[in-house]
Amino acid sequence: MPRLKTARKSKPPMGSAEAANVALIGSICEFIRTNPDGRPSLAELGRRVGMSPGHLQRVFKRVVGISPRQFADACRLKRLKSGLRKGENVTTAMYAAGYGSSSRLYEKSASQLGMTPREYQKGGGQTTIRYTTAPCNFGRVLLAATDKGLCAISLGNNDVELTAFLAAEFPNGLRERDDTSLAKWLAELLHRLRGEAPHTELPLDIRVTAFQRRVLEELTKIPRGETRTYTQVAEAIGKPSAVRAVARACATNPVSVVVPCHRVIGSDGGLRGYRWGLERKKKLLEIEKKE
Repeated sequence: MPRLKTARKSKPPMGSAEAANVALIGSICEFIRTNPDGRPSLAELGRRVGMSPGHLQRVFKRVVGISPRQFADACRLKRLKSGLRKGENVTTAMYAAGYGSSSRLYEKSASQLGMTPREYQKGGGQTTIRYTTAPCNFGRVLLAATDKGLCAISLGNNDVELTAFLAAEFPNGLRERDDTSLAKWLAELLHRLRGEAPHTELPLDIRVTAFQRRVLEELTKIPRGETRTYTQVAEAIGKPSAVRAVARACATNPVSVVVPCHRVIGSDGGLRGYRWGLERKKKLLEIEKKE
């Protein structure tokens, strides 16, 4: 596995050409955000800023971290989710968000929302969330899954705390305790909580943005027993200026341990915020380094 770049102690000043590119890409982002009905091609976007389609694609991805199409999809999804949460019916929210047809909406919704728009509108609708809990060397652990894979993993002090967390994540989903069918996945999770190398891959079914997914995928590349800084992770995904966004993606990681956000630390080597407590983060790192 190639080594990640070493974090720089200071960020060099941005050159005038790159600063101009950032400004141009910013204007493209604003145009996409404020024009939900349009689906401009790369050629059309390029003409707005005087770039060829290929050059625009490269510069946009370097500055934003995703392609113009992915950015437009993320904006459209954000508008849809906002409309559904406000109580708009699915059809109204769909067209207001910029989806041209219901078929296109439902084609995208399964992977982007993790459920149908109507189910999302209901806070999880008829999606069945199976879960189990168990004691571990960090207190208690909860593992939850849909039919597609793990959707939540949390560490806590007791089952009341853990099930409250699950209820907040999936407020209207059908939450069912299922110790039997989840036993194999739970055994693998407990194995990892002991700091041991994975035995089998665990499938995931998590709802995150395109940027968050890139960050979480990068975290899975950090070897057990090693750490990376938030700056190094930002550089590794081609977004060196997005250190704070990387930190937010780590902080909202829904599947503790399986996606090892605990392996990301501050540039000074200090531990930073961890959703499940700094003491647990410290202990996880110590256990992994001993193996």
